[in-house]
Amino acid sequence: MSERTVFFVSDGTGITAETFGHSILAQFALRPRHVRRPFIDSTDKARAVVAEINEVAEAEGRRPVAFVTLVREDIRGILAEPGCKALVLDMFAAFVAPLETELGIRSSRRIGRFSDAALSAEYDSRIEAINFSLAHDDGQSARNLDIAEVILVGVSRCGKTPTSLYLAMQHGVKAANYPLIPEDFERARLPGVLEPFKSKCFGLTIDPERLAQVRHERRPGSTYASLTNCRYEVSAAESLMRREGIGWLSSTHKSIEEIATTILRDLRPDRLVY
Repeated sequence: MSERTVFFVSDGTGITAETFGHSILAQFALRPRHVRRPFIDSTDKARAVVAEINEVAEAEGRRPVAFVTLVREDIRGILAEPGCKALVLDMFAAFVAPLETELGIRSSRRIGRFSDAALSAEYDSRIEAINFSLAHDDGQSARNLDIAEVILVGVSRCGKTPTSLYLAMQHGVKAANYPLIPEDFERARLPGVLEPFKSKCFGLTIDPERLAQVRHERRPGSTYASLTNCRYEVSAAESLMRREGIGWLSSTHKSIEEIATTILRDLRPDRLVY
C-alpha cells in the first residue's frame, strides 16, 4: 500500500478541498498523511505552504499531492510555480473558468464565501436542527416529536446518534433517535410514544458480531456486550421493524453519508432537491 502526504490548501476552512480530495483518493489503495492548511489568504501564507510542501517532498523522496481551493489568482499562482514540488490539483481553475464561459458571467472571486452562510436562513435551520437532535438523542425526550422530520430506531450502539447529527449538520434535518430495548421486543411493538409518528421512523441495524465489538469497548465482559445477547437484540429488532412496516438498513458496512442519503431518499426526498 502506497503512502504519500496530501495537502488540502484553501483560503477558507479547507473542508471543500478535503471532502473532494477524499472522494478522489478513495479510488486508490493509499494510506496518505493528511495536512489541512486553511485560511491561506495572502501571498506570504501561500509561500509558507510551498516551503512546507517542499520540505515534505525532500524528506519523503516523492512529491506530495495538493488539493487546492484558492480564489485569488496571485495566491494560486504561487502554488502553480515550478518551485512548488507537489502535484497541484486546482479545483477552482478546473471548474470556475469553464462555468464562467458557460454561464456568461464572471464569478465573484471573493474569499471565504462560506462565511455568508452564517447570515442565511439555511444556516439558522441547521443550528436549530442540531439543537433538536441533541435534545432528542437516545430517546431522552419525547417532546415535540411532531416536528421531527426523521426518527431513527434501532438497538443501542448501532449508529443512530452520529447519523442523527449528520442529518442535522449537513442537511438541516430535525432528526430524533430512539433505542429499541428488550421491553419493546417482549411487547413486539414500537415504544408507545412513537406510534403516532411511525411514518417518520427509519430503522438501523448492525451485524451482531460488530455490535458485540462496539459494546465491549463500552462495557467489557457484560451481558449487554455478549454476542448471544447482541444476536438476540438484532434479530428481535429486525423482526419488530419488519412487523411494523418500517424501512431499515444495516450500518455495518455503510458510511454515515450513505446511510443519511438512503434515509432522505426514502423518507424526505424533497431534501435532495434544493
